[in-house]
Amino acid sequence: MKNKNVNKTTEKKSAADSMEIMASASVPKAVIKNALPAIAAMIMVLIYNLADTFFIGQTHDALQVAAVSLATPVFLFFMAVGTVFGIGGTSVISRAMGEGRTEYASKVCSFCMWSCVIVGLAMSFLFWIFMDQILTLVGASAATWEYTKAYLEIVILCGPFVLISNCYSNVLRAEGQSTKAMTGTLIGNLLNVILDPIMILGFGWNIQGAAIATVIGNIVGAGYYILYFLRGESILSVSPKDFTMKDGVCSGVLSIGIPAALGSLLMSVSQIIVNALMAGYGDMAVAAIGVAMKVTMITGMVCIGLGQGIQPLLGYCIGAGKKQRYHAVMRYSLIFALILSVSMTALCYIFTNAIVSAFLTDADAFSYAVEFVRILLTTSVLFGVYYVWLNALQASGAAVASLVVNLSRQGIIYIPMLFILRSIIGINGLLWAQPVADILSTILVIVLYRNSSKKLFSKTGVQAEGAAA
Repeated sequence: MKNKNVNKTTEKKSAADSMEIMASASVPKAVIKNALPAIAAMIMVLIYNLADTFFIGQTHDALQVAAVSLATPVFLFFMAVGTVFGIGGTSVISRAMGEGRTEYASKVCSFCMWSCVIVGLAMSFLFWIFMDQILTLVGASAATWEYTKAYLEIVILCGPFVLISNCYSNVLRAEGQSTKAMTGTLIGNLLNVILDPIMILGFGWNIQGAAIATVIGNIVGAGYYILYFLRGESILSVSPKDFTMKDGVCSGVLSIGIPAALGSLLMSVSQIIVNALMAGYGDMAVAAIGVAMKVTMITGMVCIGLGQGIQPLLGYCIGAGKKQRYHAVMRYSLIFALILSVSMTALCYIFTNAIVSAFLTDADAFSYAVEFVRILLTTSVLFGVYYVWLNALQASGAAVASLVVNLSRQGIIYIPMLFILRSIIGINGLLWAQPVADILSTILVIVLYRNSSKKLFSKTGVQAEGAAA
């Protein structure tokens, strides 16, 4: 019993030390300590996303590669719903922690957990019932129908676990536990990557093997976060007794979480539309667009990690009224983000052929994919600064501005551009729609951030700050 109490005391001290970094560490140290674990976690998510496609590609069956591309939007939908509670919860919790309202933060944390369980179960049931309609919606052809169905029937079984994993890989950062947030993602995704070659190639289960590996990885990843709370390591709570939808808990989470998730949700919807439009050019074009998007994702996921990593730090500064520190964090993060996105884009461009060849061996599919990647990479240098500004809006609780930005990049701007540019320049128009949306969305987020930041600290007192800020 004594050892157990000592361990809990040590764990609580660790959490307090993490909050101290948020409050008073130098800006470079605070940004790096929060951002690097988040970036590492997103790199692991990226590897996890690439693994299925890579190992399925080793079967030299482009139809199975196409099937994974068709199934991806459905899985993204589950991840998007997890983001509702993850980003929304992080925003509310980090501001509450900055204000010293730990008990309220615990209620928010518990609300997020049990919402993930209930909503995840409901989604899995509904997707299973309406599977054939979903396959039609995502654009599965006669040649890819059975492959896509086999993959999805297995993957949707882990619905609640996908939501919990995506939620708490964000929420843990709100209490300064960036490393633990990263660890849960790493464990689940690394296990998936290890199991992929065993189940796809070793056991010869092909696309079903990829699905089974995905389910196991998500269950284990979610299990890590659940055990983290059950062991008493957190200063927050997921106990059912702390669950409430009152006192602004539900509305606070959803007002930020839904706009944040709409970006991911619209990514799912837009990818369904792209796949359906691309299907008119053949299954090899569908396989190629799936691979091209994954290559571009290399820069995108890293920059998303940076944005998510600094969000709780910015939220804490807002809650604590640390205006100077907030702006110092923003300046440092924007410079870091620009350097990061330029470097990642350059690497992807230089090694495009080598990366694409790892996924596709069919000559037609390879040729399509290389051309598609070159187009999509034209604006990926903007990803870093875009995600910093977007997460700053979310950290501040600017629900309307966040909603507008998230609706625009993958929806209001992007989807119409798909049809407009396709009618003008054909198949390549489906690719150029994304760079156009990237440019216009970056301009939009800058304008909305500037307007929002002018009144950011007007309702709170601004604390005096020392050199650490």
